[in-house]
Amino acid sequence: MSIIYILIPVAVLLTALGIYLFFWAVKAEQFDDLEKQGMSILFDDEPVNNINEEKPEDEIESTNKKQETPK
Repeated sequence: MSIIYILIPVAVLLTALGIYLFFWAVKAEQFDDLEKQGMSILFDDEPVNNINEEKPEDEIESTNKKQETPK
């Protein structure tokens, strides 16, 4: 029976801590956009530096002009 005197205050403290953390998360805007992270796994990220990436035509022409030397 004496364990009840310990368990009830511990349960009240844990409940109060849980409620405090919930309101902190709401105030810190943790629940504003619940869809974004779920949708982000469906789409690939754009590659930053892709070796196989094609160059635009004007860029190809400018590099060809630089490589050609007048004869």
